[in-house]
Amino acid sequence: MNFETMFYANLFFSYLGPGMGGGVIAAIFGIIAAFFLGLWGILYYPIKRALKNKKKKNRLSKNANQKGK
Repeated sequence: MNFETMFYANLFFSYLGPGMGGGVIAAIFGIIAAFFLGLWGILYYPIKRALKNKKKKNRLSKNANQKGK
């Protein structure tokens, strides 16, 4: 065994290939997407319900005002 190859032996076995890089990128995008979709789910539905209740109250108050005239 050559003296130089002893130091570079670890580098020869470190080829990961393009699939590994693509998998890492896909995993990073998946984690980021899961975070933002989770945040969207937590924030969207309460806001949607609040807006729906507000519209319902406005509609009921308009109906009450029309009946009172």
